[in-house]
Amino acid sequence: MNNKRVERSGIAQLELSNLLLPHVPVELVRAALDNAAGNELGSGKLASPESSSALAVNGFGFFLERPELLPRFPGLEDLDWPPIKVDIERQMRFPWSGGRHPWLDAAVETTSNLIGVESKRFEPFRDRKKAKLSDAYWRDVWGDGMDEWCAMRDRLRSDPAAYVHLDAAQLVKHAFGLSTQAKKLQKKGILLYLYAEPSSGRIISDESFSRHREEISEFTDAVSGADLYFASCSWKEWLSVSEGKARDHAQRVLKRFSLKA
Repeated sequence: MNNKRVERSGIAQLELSNLLLPHVPVELVRAALDNAAGNELGSGKLASPESSSALAVNGFGFFLERPELLPRFPGLEDLDWPPIKVDIERQMRFPWSGGRHPWLDAAVETTSNLIGVESKRFEPFRDRKKAKLSDAYWRDVWGDGMDEWCAMRDRLRSDPAAYVHLDAAQLVKHAFGLSTQAKKLQKKGILLYLYAEPSSGRIISDESFSRHREEISEFTDAVSGADLYFASCSWKEWLSVSEGKARDHAQRVLKRFSLKA
């Protein structure tokens, strides 16, 4: 093996261990990041003080080896539980081979459900969102059960600035990919929007937090009734329901990432 490659790998491994909470499995997280398309570690994105990926890999990384400890998500208490599998950086492929396919920050599988998690930290508050969707998303491949998501897709084409904080176009793309994979697995697909409200770092007004939540609520109403269910909650709301061994992990995540109470 090339000695320089070994050296670079060792440095990257050391850097990753410094970015993870002590009880999160470094090797499993590294394997997932190496397999993903975003190059979060090699690019230095993961080490950014505002990294959303750092929050996701720490928050979900603890459960890679122990999916049965994953706390239930608020609003999804009626799902069969506990999970049988937890992934970070999981690709949700469209029903065609070429082109780019979405990656979700985490995925949770139960015996009958596939939950795709899109995690946000500072992104909603960096700039005004403007939807961009290529013509590929208008292919007639999504099925009747996705009518509400297709209607949202159409709305974003006619009004790309409909949302200020919510990246609605990204959610539509993820919904199409997640729906495709859920059908392959013969499971119910659920897209969970898991957002943070940071209390340190850049200054974010309470008005911005409030408007973001209002946009989430409006978006939820717009896509309700579709086969692919959309749900949302904050990181604080989710981690606060942790019990047992997961509770200590939750407290460490809340502290490390200064999540708003």
